[in-house]
Amino acid sequence: MCGIVGYVGNKKVVPILINGLKKLEYRGYDSAGVAIHTGESLKVVKCKGRLSALEKKLNKESMDSVMGIGHTRWATHGEPNDINSHPHLSVSGSIAVVHNGIIENYMKIREFLKGQGYKFLSDTDTEVIAHLVEYHFRGNLAEAVMETIKELEGSYALGVINNKNPEAFIAARKDSPLIVGIGKEENFIASDIPALLEYTRDIYILEDQEIAEIKIDSIKIYDIYGDSVEKDIFHVDWDVAAAEKSGYEHFMMKEMCEEPKVLKDTIGPRIFDSNVVLDSIKIDKEYLEGIEKIFIVACGTACHAGMVGKYVIEKLARIPVEVDLASEFRYRDPMISDKNLVIIISQSGETIDTLFALREAKKKGARILSIVNVVGSSIARESDDVIYTWAGPEIAVASTKAYNTQLSVLYLIALDFANKKAAIGKNVYEKTIKSLQEVPDALDKVLASRDDIQKFSSQHYNANSIFFIGRGLDYALSMEGSLKLKEISYIHSEAYAGGELKHGTIALIEKGTLVVCPMTQDMLHEKMVSNIKEVKARGAVVMAITQEKNTDAEKVADMTITIPNIDPLVAPIVAVTPMQLFAYYVAVLKGCDVDKPRNLAKSVTVE
Repeated sequence: MCGIVGYVGNKKVVPILINGLKKLEYRGYDSAGVAIHTGESLKVVKCKGRLSALEKKLNKESMDSVMGIGHTRWATHGEPNDINSHPHLSVSGSIAVVHNGIIENYMKIREFLKGQGYKFLSDTDTEVIAHLVEYHFRGNLAEAVMETIKELEGSYALGVINNKNPEAFIAARKDSPLIVGIGKEENFIASDIPALLEYTRDIYILEDQEIAEIKIDSIKIYDIYGDSVEKDIFHVDWDVAAAEKSGYEHFMMKEMCEEPKVLKDTIGPRIFDSNVVLDSIKIDKEYLEGIEKIFIVACGTACHAGMVGKYVIEKLARIPVEVDLASEFRYRDPMISDKNLVIIISQSGETIDTLFALREAKKKGARILSIVNVVGSSIARESDDVIYTWAGPEIAVASTKAYNTQLSVLYLIALDFANKKAAIGKNVYEKTIKSLQEVPDALDKVLASRDDIQKFSSQHYNANSIFFIGRGLDYALSMEGSLKLKEISYIHSEAYAGGELKHGTIALIEKGTLVVCPMTQDMLHEKMVSNIKEVKARGAVVMAITQEKNTDAEKVADMTITIPNIDPLVAPIVAVTPMQLFAYYVAVLKGCDVDKPRNLAKSVTVE
């Protein structure tokens, strides 16, 4: 969960490294550093804290160079400090390494190297890589890296430079994303596309255990045994502005305001003549009638999307669905076979727990359908079928627009499966499709009235605990609303099913406790009104989120946020946005760093 950038060319390297790292700071911001080749030796500058601290330090240095590597860190091994920051040097100073991932057998390697006389300065797993490359170095850096990674267990994306070669550096990856940017008389590496958009749109996507030797005028890619690998060039067609703030104070607000557009982009091309058409997947009626259960596997926000997906697929397609946290999935020896479809959800397509869960399911014979946002990501490449969410780059750590698009894809899947199985009538099928097409306009209206949410947030941003309660689809929605608040405001928050209040939870409600209540499900509306009265009787303050038609909500809630009247089945895609906005305004009012919340990073590439 760190940012990596590397460059070799004919321009000054430090500004390019810093500019690239700024685009990747959402991936890690505990510390940052660069290593450059001066022509005669390696020079490393690094420090604890945000990238701005490194910039100040670099301003005091004379660092004219045209090759180097940079890193912004999210700490795993060792606390964030100057010593544990990357890059790490080998004992002689001849090798510098930046690393994203976790080396699981680093203690064993560390003990071996200590026996060879190597001394360690940091608490990190990465330092063993620098020493091990030096141990294997016999004049060819690529070969030394190949020998090194044969001994590494775990995940890694690596950038490696050597003091004896000012013209080339090495990159390698396993279970952690790394791309190679192709320029004119300059070439790059990065752990994510936004770092390179300003310089090139043509990239190579490295596969597991591939090594790239990168020079100013050439890129050679090898497998772990040193055999050449031919790669297709991937052309990035993002607009550069899509990865910029475009005048918004925070990426998170920009990305919430993009939700209507990205939902149109995701839904629109997949509906023709009132029919869902998913050309990217080859799942037919015969296959659907043969499966016994669907598993949805994901982490965090994506898992909450999966909870909504469970409700919708079971209701429309009448196929049993089980939702699993990817981090727990493979460790419980799941009962999976070729009679199961596994739906994998990941914004980045690189979430390591989810990727490992995919491999476990595939090993057991299941078919894999992935829902991802990043084209060419590891999860997309290893799946049998892929549906992309056209959310564009999402920079804020807390996911917003990606979640909405994940939901929309799950609805499309449910409708497609239901239609193929003839599990629903034509009227219900076409009515639900029409409702799904209405969602972007409904979101436009929600975003246009966000001042009301800001005002309510200003009255409650000092709360110690905030609870979310909901029923049915609104319970799944509550879990995401609660997570969003925790992630960026650091306020303790929990989500509960409304019917569970009497079974212990209501003991936590006291005078002044804020309770957020989405109530978008018509068949459960009266029961939610009763739940609101229960918490109000114990002194709670209630914010309800409901449809305009439900005017009785105003009689029981202290504050009512309305969304346009829409089919209750698709309402969660609309009703989540007020909760995202509420979390955002609370965090801003508390002075939190909304885009880069503490202890979190965007793409979770470590277990």
